[in-house]
Amino acid sequence: MHIQQTKVESRATGGPQYYLHNVPAHVKEFLRKRGACPVVLQTPYGLARSEFTAVGRDHKLDDKGRAIVGKVGHDRIQGKESIGEAIRQWYGLRRGEDFEWIELEASIHADGHFILLPTSLRLRGHSRPRLLARSLFPLSFHRDFQSRLWKQQIDLCRKQSGEQIEWAAGQISRVVLEHRGNPKNVHEADLLRTAGALSLLGLNLGCYLNRGYDCLGSAFQFKPLPKYVCPVEIKKRSSGFKYQVLKYSELPRAVVLCVEHDFPGVPDHVDVIELATLAEYLSR
Repeated sequence: MHIQQTKVESRATGGPQYYLHNVPAHVKEFLRKRGACPVVLQTPYGLARSEFTAVGRDHKLDDKGRAIVGKVGHDRIQGKESIGEAIRQWYGLRRGEDFEWIELEASIHADGHFILLPTSLRLRGHSRPRLLARSLFPLSFHRDFQSRLWKQQIDLCRKQSGEQIEWAAGQISRVVLEHRGNPKNVHEADLLRTAGALSLLGLNLGCYLNRGYDCLGSAFQFKPLPKYVCPVEIKKRSSGFKYQVLKYSELPRAVVLCVEHDFPGVPDHVDVIELATLAEYLSR
């Protein structure tokens, strides 16, 4: 399945529109039944809410964004901005060149989320397509898996300031060693002592809350990509996240920050950062 803009610099009613081509049967059926639904975009960081809407060929959006019957004749993605430009920003692509097409995969989550995953694209005037990097757990860093995105970010930070990385490794290692001593009555929020070190690596933890996810407003900023806001749950062990998997399912996206990773079968779109493994990698 791929998308093409209706016209270069198109500004049709309802915002720029990208027509869907070669739509799989399950996607057609979903759009025909729903008429329109919000789009969740897969980014290099993981799932992200968007301002875009997938609209079936037999529907259109009214002035309030509601789906009504309308014989447009094309399945499409539309919004106030261009989804092509949103993909350009999320994937750190150079500005100034128009897209010929963008190849996508679509999946429908059990909770009804319509997820679009960009896989490749071709720019106007170029003969060869460009593949877009993809990873199932792009923000995970633990003993079993270290994502390429994290490794690239750490390598860049090390080139910019090896002294800062050395300091960050020392700070995280100290917290890990103290927790491995298993002192009684130490609250999981004690892991927030690593916040300064993590900020040097591109993870800024949000306020620690007493309801819902611990650090709901946390943000990742890995160069050259834009900022990505994602809830972070603080746990001594990742297995303690099982409650949140069942309780907080509005959008299946979160990151668990823990000392030890012991949660087998982590759900899709949930990443785990194991401080013990991160400290070891930074100290190399």
